[in-house]
Amino acid sequence: MNAPTQVLHPLSAIRHGRLEVDGVEVFYRESAPARADAPVLLLLHGFPTASHQFRRLIDALGDRYRLIAPDYPGFGNTVAPADFDYSFDHLADIAEGFVQRLGLTSFTMYIFDFGAPIGLRLATRHPEWITGLIVQNGNAYEAGLSEAAQGFVALRPDHEGDEEVIRGLLTLEGTRGQYETGVPDPALLDPDAWTLDQHYLDLPGRKEAQVALAFDYKSNVARYSEWQSWLRTYTPPTLITWGANDPFFPAPGAHAYLADLPDAELHLFDTGHFALETHVSEIAGLITDFLDRLPTPAR
Repeated sequence: MNAPTQVLHPLSAIRHGRLEVDGVEVFYRESAPARADAPVLLLLHGFPTASHQFRRLIDALGDRYRLIAPDYPGFGNTVAPADFDYSFDHLADIAEGFVQRLGLTSFTMYIFDFGAPIGLRLATRHPEWITGLIVQNGNAYEAGLSEAAQGFVALRPDHEGDEEVIRGLLTLEGTRGQYETGVPDPALLDPDAWTLDQHYLDLPGRKEAQVALAFDYKSNVARYSEWQSWLRTYTPPTLITWGANDPFFPAPGAHAYLADLPDAELHLFDTGHFALETHVSEIAGLITDFLDRLPTPAR
């Protein structure tokens, strides 16, 4: 692979907004590019973080592209009703409504971790929306499930002790471990990342939301074949950037995409799950090269 372009843009302006979608007050971050017709990149975050995980990427690329990063219900600054049903289907419903409220009709999706099952649900519902995919440790293949991830998928609410296993991940130690595992030099990590994540996890009702989503994760694995079929059918231009030392979604999950998307561009990095925390400049350069090669969508 060619060496990635180093992106050294000035810091971009970031807007913060809220939209009501089916009773949910969705918080989002949005860049303000110089061009009104700038390409749109929808950033779909992972667990246990929120749209703030993309703060440095928005700073790097937001003057050139329209980057939009919503918080899902149960995450970040989004406010959901007390009786909200936390499932991946329902999170995708809210994400779909959010996109429609913004009036987006064509965009590239950046899917990471939980963002993969949410984004791929959007893709199968609205293939006409998707101009390209950027996949960063967002799994859609059984080959990409580590032994730890397989154990996570197997958890059941009626099995004694399974909920306690999930709640163990929702502690500060568990959150920090997700950032540090697989990173050769943890000194590169900003401790504010896991500290902020834990702040949101500790808000009232948030741990219960995460427990419900953890038990529902098996619904994603059940749809892998559907999403793989979508990839083969629509063959979206795809950039894969992957932390190769991810303890949950290891490198075979990145390579697995090539069976359905043989023309995808694949880059592995010597880091863990949160690759943007250690390699944002390299990944931003790859994204710039990728987006600039995409055809301009009809408007």
